[in-house]
Amino acid sequence: MFSRHARTTSYSPARAALLLAAVLAVGGCGASTTTSTTASSTTSAASPAATAAAAGRLSITDPWVKTTKEGMTAAFGTLVNDGDADVTVTAGASPLSPKVELHEVVESGGKMVMRPKAGGFVVPAHGRLELKPGGDHIMLMGVTEEVKPGARVAFTLTVKDGAPLQFTAVGKDFAGGKEDYQPGHQG
Repeated sequence: MFSRHARTTSYSPARAALLLAAVLAVGGCGASTTTSTTASSTTSAASPAATAAAAGRLSITDPWVKTTKEGMTAAFGTLVNDGDADVTVTAGASPLSPKVELHEVVESGGKMVMRPKAGGFVVPAHGRLELKPGGDHIMLMGVTEEVKPGARVAFTLTVKDGAPLQFTAVGKDFAGGKEDYQPGHQG
């Protein structure tokens, strides 16, 4: 059911423009669903060159979501920046949840606590940022349906001064440190 190969989804401005041109040529007016991935890069206040440099080539490898029946869960994977500039992920969205936040786990008062990550996730130029249980992660609150093993969950990450990163994460059972991803959880 699962491929043992790493799944990578990446965004390249040139590839997106080529894909958009092909869809417009073939589909005519029906291409409106594909334009959203390039809209933010063309409407950004930054110059096109600055936007492309800031967006770099952000991708994610091995994205997955912890299974859950209801309530809250989290998504993980490794963000990879092949560009020459740092990339900042400022927000996330998923049809699975009305509220998605970028979280971190930090020590506070001698306890490990989860909280929204101020400023978002910064992925260094030519670097990686691992999203993992007990660390940085994408938090989904008010999950609207059960996430079973093998489920495919769509995500969009908002990138400061760049086009969004869209990917699909796979549902995965994980006991780990018994994280329950509930409000005020003290891990």
